[in-house]
Amino acid sequence: MAEQPAFLAIPASSQDDIAMNTDVTILFGTEIFDQGGDFTSNTFTAPVTGRYQLSFSVRANNIDQAAAHFLVAMVTSNRSYIDRIDPSKLSGDPATWVFNLSCLADMDANDFAYIAVHQGAGSSQTDIADNSYFSGFLAC
Repeated sequence: MAEQPAFLAIPASSQDDIAMNTDVTILFGTEIFDQGGDFTSNTFTAPVTGRYQLSFSVRANNIDQAAAHFLVAMVTSNRSYIDRIDPSKLSGDPATWVFNLSCLADMDANDFAYIAVHQGAGSSQTDIADNSYFSGFLAC
C-alpha cells in the first residue's frame, strides 16, 4: 500500500533533560503502525507527491519557567508548523504541558517530516513523555 501511506509512532521511553538553545529531535522509537514502511529514524518520508494530514501531541514535563520560550515544531521539507509558549509568563514550572498540532501539509515525493523541540534559556530539566505521538497519512 505504498500509494496510501499512514503511520503512528510513539516514544519507546521518555526523553529526559532535553538540551537548551538547540533543536532536539523527538525520538519516536515505537511504531504502532507504518503502512508503506515510510517512517524510519524518527522521520516520515513521503513516498508520493500529495497532501498529507500530519499530527502530533507532545507532552512536556517540568518545563522551566525561566525559559524565554519553549516550542514544538513539525519540521517538513517545505516549512515548519510550530506550537509555542512563553514559560516566563507562568507563575512557576508547569508539571505538564501538552502541545498539539495538526496540519494538511503539501509534500513532494521524498520530502520529510519530523518533530523537534526547542527551549530558549533556562535549565535543562524538561522531559518529553512517552505518551506523546506523531501520526500522518496521505489525504489526497
